[in-house]
Amino acid sequence: MTRPLCVLVGPPGAGKTTIGRALAEAAGVAFRDTDADIEALAGKPIPEIFVDSGEEHFRALEREAVASALASHGGVLALGGGAVLADSTRKLLMDHVVVYLELDLPAALSRVGLGGGRPLLIANPRATLRHLLDQRRPLYEEVADVIVPAGGTPAEVVAMIREAMRELAT
Repeated sequence: MTRPLCVLVGPPGAGKTTIGRALAEAAGVAFRDTDADIEALAGKPIPEIFVDSGEEHFRALEREAVASALASHGGVLALGGGAVLADSTRKLLMDHVVVYLELDLPAALSRVGLGGGRPLLIANPRATLRHLLDQRRPLYEEVADVIVPAGGTPAEVVAMIREAMRELAT
């Protein structure tokens, strides 16, 4: 069975994809993003999945994509911000090295802007993002082996992750 080198979790705007790509490159492994897997499976972008089929359908696709990636990907894996909402996903993550990219509300807001392409942030991005951070932070912390502040540059965050992973390995 193939296992990810590490799994990145965190809120929208934490940089899971950007950091994940940079970390994978630095480690010489492949990068995979379950949001991209979901879009490929559904044949359409995530906002369209939400509009056409609703959040529950999206979450079902997400649980399937995460379980598949955890069982088959040997590189760096980034999960969508809400993947940790599923009990089944959190249980699966307990057997993996999970890095929580922590981000505060002001930084998250500056990165996601008005929520373009993020269906859960369309109505009121500030209030919704605050709610998401409050709701999900304990879940991210529950699954995390490492918590890394995601406010720095990608190179800084990657360096912190690599150092934390070295410490975990000893």
